[in-house]
Amino acid sequence: MGSIGMPELLVILVIALVVFGAGKLPQIGKNMGEAIRNFKDATTDRKRIEVIPRNPDVTSEERKA
Repeated sequence: MGSIGMPELLVILVIALVVFGAGKLPQIGKNMGEAIRNFKDATTDRKRIEVIPRNPDVTSEERKA
């Protein structure tokens, strides 16, 4: 098996464009970048990541309690 070259990347991009549509690709790229950044931050222990579920009915004071 060889490495992925330019023709293969173009085929993958065209398939992604057909499956997700042109409007969703920038959002998907942004989310992938944030996920990779969070993974790097978690593995290098540069900062602590705290995940709090968003619930509009719960105030920030109730979350801390």
